[in-house]
Amino acid sequence: MALRKTFITPEEYLKAERASETKHEYYDGEIFAMAGASENHILIVGNTFASLHSQLRKRPCKAYANDMRTRSVGKKFYAYPDIVIVCGTPQFEDKELDTLLNPTVIIEVLSPSTEKYDRGEKFWQYRKLDSLQEYVLISQDKTHIEYYVRRAGGWVLHDVIGLEAQFTLESIDCTLTLADVYEKVIFDAEEGSTP
Repeated sequence: MALRKTFITPEEYLKAERASETKHEYYDGEIFAMAGASENHILIVGNTFASLHSQLRKRPCKAYANDMRTRSVGKKFYAYPDIVIVCGTPQFEDKELDTLLNPTVIIEVLSPSTEKYDRGEKFWQYRKLDSLQEYVLISQDKTHIEYYVRRAGGWVLHDVIGLEAQFTLESIDCTLTLADVYEKVIFDAEEGSTP
């Protein structure tokens, strides 16, 4: 006998989420608990956020790490990017100011358990946001960053590899160097190099 799924409305999700001590993402009526992060994941998010935050000072952009929820078009999808940046006036779902509707840049640090989702369905949902100009995927087991830039004909992928490499997020005019992103990160000997 097949078990029937319980459908949760976006409104029910937000009410429960705002009262919860743990974070959950929402997709098409289902909620998913978010797992804890590894040391490398936490360091990479912190390093990247610190670099971008310092570059965005005194500019009309805001950077949020870990806890700013985003929503795609149609209320089918709510997620917590590792880092989200908005330029101009932030637009929020409601007066709670905890669900951003108009991100300019979204950054995810890849984890073994979420990599397929971050590259697939999550990116598909993010692409529905007209405001989104760049999507960044940072590996936590080697010095490798992939970033997608929205162009008139679609999304263009760029690869950045190695500690000496750097790249510029055009939409916010910020440069990230991989040496900064991976500062103090230690890789397994088989998987990557130690910065």
